[in-house]
Amino acid sequence: MSTFALLATALLFGGMVLYSFGFAAFIFNVLPTELAGTVIRRAFPYFYLFVLFTAAAAMMATLHDVIAPTILGIIAATTIFARQVLMPAINQATDARNRTRFRTLHAISVLITLAHIAGSGWVLVRLAS
Repeated sequence: MSTFALLATALLFGGMVLYSFGFAAFIFNVLPTELAGTVIRRAFPYFYLFVLFTAAAAMMATLHDVIAPTILGIIAATTIFARQVLMPAINQATDARNRTRFRTLHAISVLITLAHIAGSGWVLVRLAS
């Protein structure tokens, strides 16, 4: 097992947890809702790039394993979908004030992020053992 593989996967897992449960929650607690939404909207493209590149780097570093690179590759691929398709659709629903569509799309994005966290956590445990 490579030290880089372990560190890259730990960075991926920790970064997603911190962003999802720390940064986003903090922003919505300290800023007015409309401003918080604007900040989060501007931050998400960078979050997705972080996830994409970190997952790809971890994937390349885990090619010695059978399962880990597959999971990390799925994380990277679904991040492209989330960034390029889902995020613009969420923004469009927000701009159109279509709350039902926003809630549905946002729920999908949350489920994808939770799956990414679970998948990277599983890979992290696998690499560490």
